[in-house]
Amino acid sequence: MVLKLKINEDLCTACKVCQQVCIRDNIVVDDFAVETENNCFECGHCMAVCKVGAITLKSFEGHEDRILEYNSHDIPVEYDDLLQFLKQRRSIRWFKNKKISKETFDKLFEGAYYSPSAQNVQDVEFVVLDEKLDEFMEIVYDIIKVKEDEFFRIKEFGDYLKDSSIKEFHPLLWGGKQLILTFSTDKTSAVIANTRMELLAYSLGLGGFYSLFILKADEINHEKLMEFFPGIDSSKHMYSSFIIGYPKVRFRRTIPHKDININYM
Repeated sequence: MVLKLKINEDLCTACKVCQQVCIRDNIVVDDFAVETENNCFECGHCMAVCKVGAITLKSFEGHEDRILEYNSHDIPVEYDDLLQFLKQRRSIRWFKNKKISKETFDKLFEGAYYSPSAQNVQDVEFVVLDEKLDEFMEIVYDIIKVKEDEFFRIKEFGDYLKDSSIKEFHPLLWGGKQLILTFSTDKTSAVIANTRMELLAYSLGLGGFYSLFILKADEINHEKLMEFFPGIDSSKHMYSSFIIGYPKVRFRRTIPHKDININYM
């Protein structure tokens, strides 16, 4: 049996909190905590809740700089501030002629690094398209052009590729010059990760919008699309496409939304 936890028996106080938070029943406590089965999926709850730091995950040895102590009663963002932040979020399609640096992208992906994933698989991958963006968009059109009769925007996209002078803006990218694609075996994990990254982007003065038309390339012909990404496991799908940049236009007020339906049952 391969154990995944490293438990310091001398530090352990046998408080049993780690046993209580383990959803896999993988820890029992008598004189000290013991990992009982090879049933751990490395969620880290036991490590995060231990009052004396007696438990660590073996797979994360060497990453001690990622361990941060904090006061669980001290919430770093007030409700009103966070809600106002969400109210001010808008889709951005007009951008300045300024590229986002790798250092700034690295800041954004910190949010994805801490994102939850189904069964804690943590298999979400990102691709930042910049120099190869035009090449990628040609592949996208070659796949989604079968839907031209159904979506006029795809027809516009094809016409634009033949002659870009016919429109001021790219029919799918608008003023965007950089694109973030998110891949995963689980759609929800990919969307949550990209959403966290997007919110961090707005906190840094960036903006963007999601493109459903680009996602259609994966829906229509996943195998052909993945030929463009030989380094990514083809079992993963492209579940998010986010065009990003520095906003050229700043908005001044919030816009009402349709009422949402809420059912308490």
